[in-house]
Amino acid sequence: MGRFLKRTNVRDTFLIVLGCLVFALGIDMFEIPNGIAAGGATGLATVLAAVARPYGITLPVGLQVIAMNVVLLALVFRTGGLRYAYRTIVGVFASSIFVDVLAPVLPVLGSGDLLLCALWGGVITGLGLGLVFRVGGNTGGTDILAQLLSKRLPFSNGATMFAVDCLVIGVSIPVFGLENALYAVVAMYISGYVIDLVVDGMNARRAAYIVSDKWRELKPLILTDLDRGCTELLARGAYTGEERPVLMVVLSRSETAELKALVSQVDPNAIVFISDVHEAFGQGFGSLKAQ
Repeated sequence: MGRFLKRTNVRDTFLIVLGCLVFALGIDMFEIPNGIAAGGATGLATVLAAVARPYGITLPVGLQVIAMNVVLLALVFRTGGLRYAYRTIVGVFASSIFVDVLAPVLPVLGSGDLLLCALWGGVITGLGLGLVFRVGGNTGGTDILAQLLSKRLPFSNGATMFAVDCLVIGVSIPVFGLENALYAVVAMYISGYVIDLVVDGMNARRAAYIVSDKWRELKPLILTDLDRGCTELLARGAYTGEERPVLMVVLSRSETAELKALVSQVDPNAIVFISDVHEAFGQGFGSLKAQ
């Protein structure tokens, strides 16, 4: 068990550092040089660096991010445990160092084309952050701040983080202009979407729940025609008190249309509701051990 944990920590640390490197590429090549402050501590540091520049003051973005996280990192030790603190510290320092070290040597791409910068900046930073988040890492900043605020405010962690990021983008308007701020919103949205893809993987599935009087006829068809497993969930109607199974099927997106057609043929009056499943493992869906 100890050897496994050690191998896992080495692998996870490598992925956090790799993710921070990719994140820094997107920041240095597309966002910072083009005045796109897409939220977070990095976005705020980008604004402060631009404000100080006309006065001959150089404020490295990465160094600012480390300074912003000093107090927050102390709180992580108290609230998140050693494992979380370790991965956060690695993420904060790796991402900040990469941003400052790579900035002088990387080319600036998409100059003058804010849409291109927002798109590719969002994709690359999202890819990097997704690698970090996938193994439980963190890059600090607004992530930690949102977690702390959500414990004291009647809002979820996600809503608090979104509000903080929007505040950072709002602060950037007097510095970079409204147009840049709007493109920063685009970059933030794309980054979040890519993060979800990386964290959840390409293993997204759908779960279908079928309530039908003809469940006995549907069950073998699902097993044979769709070649999918089917689970009976015991249920009772609240009004009639009648007991009947609810059939649950997990399938790919492409199989959803086949399932609806099959149910429609057998029982057009059946109740079917379908929800997204971010990941599915087990027989027919891949091994959980591979994760």
